[in-house]
Amino acid sequence: MFVGITNTPRDYAWGSTRAIADLLGHTPSGGPEAELWLGAHAGSPSVIEDAEQAGGFTDLAGWIAASPAIALGADWATRQADPAGSATAAPRLPFLLKILAAGRPLSLQAHPTTEQARAGFALENEAGIAVDAGNRNYRDPFHKPELLFALSDTFEALCGFRPLAEVHGIIAELRLLDLANENPQAGAIDLLEQHLAEGLRDTVDWLLRDGRGGDSGEVKWLVERVVLLAQHAKFLAGGGAIIGYANELAAVRVLAAEYPGDPGIVLALLLNRVSLKRGEVLYLPAGSIHAYLSGLGVEVMAASDNVLRGGLTPKHIDIEELLAVLDFTPATSPLLAPIVLADGVSRYRPGVADFELVRIHADADAASPAPVTMRQVTLTGPSIAICTAGGFLIAGGASSRPLKHGQAVYITPDEGTLTFAGTGEVFLAMPGA
Repeated sequence: MFVGITNTPRDYAWGSTRAIADLLGHTPSGGPEAELWLGAHAGSPSVIEDAEQAGGFTDLAGWIAASPAIALGADWATRQADPAGSATAAPRLPFLLKILAAGRPLSLQAHPTTEQARAGFALENEAGIAVDAGNRNYRDPFHKPELLFALSDTFEALCGFRPLAEVHGIIAELRLLDLANENPQAGAIDLLEQHLAEGLRDTVDWLLRDGRGGDSGEVKWLVERVVLLAQHAKFLAGGGAIIGYANELAAVRVLAAEYPGDPGIVLALLLNRVSLKRGEVLYLPAGSIHAYLSGLGVEVMAASDNVLRGGLTPKHIDIEELLAVLDFTPATSPLLAPIVLADGVSRYRPGVADFELVRIHADADAASPAPVTMRQVTLTGPSIAICTAGGFLIAGGASSRPLKHGQAVYITPDEGTLTFAGTGEVFLAMPGA
């Protein structure tokens, strides 16, 4: 069964005012449009366009809850009946598909493992903390790995702790910039290096604890100094100087403008600075600290709302819990390579049971008056597709329907193998094989 779905983009302040509307051919709302959610997450379940197809239900969450064997398929509904280790847990769609448009930087954040989420959720329930409370860390018992496919020409992000040799390279450049300044203050940089000698965990703890109301004022001094040096680097570069970590220092200037004085400005220098080109994919497993800075992308994640924040936000930060969740292993940028299934069909499989993403792409043949290209994909379970360019006819084992530019559809797993006939671009999210 193919069930047309839609939704209203979330109006988070960091969202772009035009990117989602321009991508999907919709009329802009006039305000920020940050994320278009396609799925059954309670925070913003997709609206069903024709309720008669779904037993009268108007949103995807309600239909799945009432008729899981039909909406999810009997096999998947059974496998998901105990997702959190509870005999009373309800069947659920395990992933959430989003179109994300960052016009401004998001907060630094990380997500827990399944074990951490289950334990944290149970403890906060026992403590009587309301699920929607501002100081709540765990709103559900699920992990939240995620991947992002860049749709804009570039997508800017911070993700994971960078190799320590690079961190020390940044510190060396800060020292050179400090010496080139009329009022050198090497002591601020010394503080950062001293804490790094004790390890990344100690450094992050110090930055967040002292930077968010600590008594010493050391981090406040360091942040002010790093911002000043980043501004000085821009001045020197304008005069022809070569700045080795120009992108990192440019990020400092952007973050300082958005979140003045925030310790996350310095924390960002410890992270990989990533510029994705269109078509590149970033995968963020549990424990990976990250922040999206700007750009448009397709995001698919486990259906969870568990976020541990680490700066660049006025929202609640639980330093102890964040430190317990973070993976401090330095690594290079976690790019995810595609598995090419066929010409124009690429699968992005991060190795989790919750989701994978398939991109179906077919260019029009200018030599043909009516170009039609056919691509096939076999479903692993209940799925969601969105057309970001062109148009297709999708045929499955039980039915078919057109999918035009800007449209999205929920697909029940009884459709089996799908054939996409047309030209353009479609993204298909489904459970991991």
